[in-house]
Amino acid sequence: MDIFAHRGARAYAPENTLCAFQKAYAMRADGIELDVQLTKDGVPVICHDHSVNRTSNGQGWIKDYTLAEIKQLDFGSWFHSDFRGETIPTLEEFLRWFASTGMRLNIEIKNGPVIYTGIESKVIEAVKKYDLVEQVFISSFFHPSLLMTKQLCPRIKTGALFTCRPLDPLEFCRQSQADYLHPAWESIDSLWASEAKHHGIKIHTFTVNHLDQYDFVKSMEVDAIFTDYPDIWPK
Repeated sequence: MDIFAHRGARAYAPENTLCAFQKAYAMRADGIELDVQLTKDGVPVICHDHSVNRTSNGQGWIKDYTLAEIKQLDFGSWFHSDFRGETIPTLEEFLRWFASTGMRLNIEIKNGPVIYTGIESKVIEAVKKYDLVEQVFISSFFHPSLLMTKQLCPRIKTGALFTCRPLDPLEFCRQSQADYLHPAWESIDSLWASEAKHHGIKIHTFTVNHLDQYDFVKSMEVDAIFTDYPDIWPK
């Protein structure tokens, strides 16, 4: 079972910042999970929330900031004063560092409620630039983005995110051409997990931060977990 650092090692450093990703690497995580959105001028940046309110000293939506404007914000002090001055990373800045790590990477495309037209092509372009197609998979709750990703780059692996209890999760893969299922850990049950395994569909689950959660998903034989604590789980 692979261990992916959720938004980097976010229990130890401000989420989705280079210091959180570097911490995950130091903790020998198998991979990193991060979230990508677009600035007002169309640059892919790494942030989970659609606004900067929670994780910076600014206010407002990412879509309303140019890259130059959003780079002026402090994305570290909210977590701890030791991280004062940490800035939002662009996807390219991250990939430049990541390319030499040998890790795997899950890029979550954040479409909805803001729909970022063309974000899929920009993400794929950046991944190809650093020759990372084989190390990267793309996930989204917005399943049309997964289908678009496959149309643009059939080689890249994709994962269908969901938090519900659907009648047939495998239908998500059929409709979006996704390779993997990315359920919340609470959404897993043995019936469809077994069926996914039978069809060769890997299960990557989030967010596993407690021992009872870990024991449960391990019993379901998932292939990977996303966790805020990449240093505490046996592989």
